[in-house]
Amino acid sequence: MTRISSTAITLLAACLCILPLTGAADDNSPRVQGPSAAAPEKLMLTVGKSMIIDSPVRIERLAVANETLVEAVAIDPRQVLINGKAAGETSLIVWQQGGARLVYDLTVRISPVKLDAVRQELAREFPNEDINVSFENDTAFVRGTVKDVTSANRVMAIVTTLGTAVNLLRVNVPPADTQILLKVRFANVDRAASTDLGLNLVSNAFNQTTSIGTGQYTAPLPPPNGTGAFSISDALNVLMFRNDINVGATIKALESKRLLETLAEPNVLATDGKPADFVAGGEFPFPMVQGGASVGAVTIQFREFGIKIKFLPKTTPRGTIHLQVAPEVSSLDYANAVTFQGFTIPALSTRRVETEVELEDGQSFVIAGLLDQRMTDTLNKIPGLANIPLLGKLFTSHAAAKNNSELMVIVTPEIVRPIPATQKIPELVYPVPFLEHSSKIPMRTPNIEQTGPVPVKPARETMPLEELIQQRKEGQAAPVPTMAPATGAPAAPAAPPAPAGTASPPKAPGGGE
Repeated sequence: MTRISSTAITLLAACLCILPLTGAADDNSPRVQGPSAAAPEKLMLTVGKSMIIDSPVRIERLAVANETLVEAVAIDPRQVLINGKAAGETSLIVWQQGGARLVYDLTVRISPVKLDAVRQELAREFPNEDINVSFENDTAFVRGTVKDVTSANRVMAIVTTLGTAVNLLRVNVPPADTQILLKVRFANVDRAASTDLGLNLVSNAFNQTTSIGTGQYTAPLPPPNGTGAFSISDALNVLMFRNDINVGATIKALESKRLLETLAEPNVLATDGKPADFVAGGEFPFPMVQGGASVGAVTIQFREFGIKIKFLPKTTPRGTIHLQVAPEVSSLDYANAVTFQGFTIPALSTRRVETEVELEDGQSFVIAGLLDQRMTDTLNKIPGLANIPLLGKLFTSHAAAKNNSELMVIVTPEIVRPIPATQKIPELVYPVPFLEHSSKIPMRTPNIEQTGPVPVKPARETMPLEELIQQRKEGQAAPVPTMAPATGAPAAPAAPPAPAGTASPPKAPGGGE
């Protein structure tokens, strides 16, 4: 029998401890074995997948640096189950019996199946766009070029289903904004007709003045003592006087008509989505009594009156024009004026409409049609005498007034473009020729023939999305094109970034998908 020394037995036991133990498992989950504490092993795991780490000796405890990425569960004294929860990087430390440690650097990657599903969805939604999605660490990077901001927002809504996403998209330089011309027609017609009929009788017989009337119209005053001239306050009265009987009469018989017509046709131009307003009138001062520390003090403020229009146009996806429009017609009303410290302050007669309409290009709408018809009939008579047949009309006065006011506002929106440079600008026709011009050469900025050609294309075809959004917030225009340094031709547009492919990460030792 061969003797084995104690030193050889010790070396054999040490080798058996170092050899890895596979350990039987009931499932097909991959297993990895413990590395040395001085050299952390790199492991790769897929989100939603699991792996098993085997330890040659009993495990006392374990720790994970970021529990939101992975979940570590000890399923028996020598096996640890690792579950991938979210993409990222973390560390796993396993303490073994006897003081040894197992250190792992875990990389949890997103499932290629989910990433491919996002790419396929982008390809279906944007078949003509060059969009690339790459996923590194725990962040998705989106690159490519889309036509507008709406498309960019839809792309990011799809990609964010993977988690955190960085928007590196570029958008095409947008075309010029749509310009909308609003033609407004104001028609205001005010008609009035009145009739007056009355009779006053006066006599100074027997040296005594006698007057009979309804009081609606001022009767003439007879001369004192029957001598002299009558005093007539209204020259439009018909006066008759009989000297033999000392009886005079004035007849009020008037008929008047009035016609006032106001017509305005302002044309207001605005950019799509931007407000515009127009005022044709003036401002009148009115005093304001202050309160607080300056109580009793009077300041002067000004208020607009006349024809005003405010509107906000927006083009819709249907091709129509949605209008928020507020026309207003106001005038000074001295009938309801007030007097303050000797100054007459008129009131305002205002007719205003605020509404929203939707029209096609060139269509018209009557958004305000106001008819105001009023009739005032005044009858004054002397009781008793006015009831005498036939003669009773002499003791009756009658006044009738009719007013008819009509206001109509018609709006017509049109999508327009500027007048071409080659087309002649409309000129005004003056009834009387004005003074001759001081120069025979029209005063204007030199045209392209003197200044040289300008690029017909923008300096770049695409621009960063955040730059376009910032310009829209600040109300700036698109980038001004620049000249090429050598030939004066348009500068070549910047090439869009090359699509960055996503390389498949290497599989982790013993990792499953």
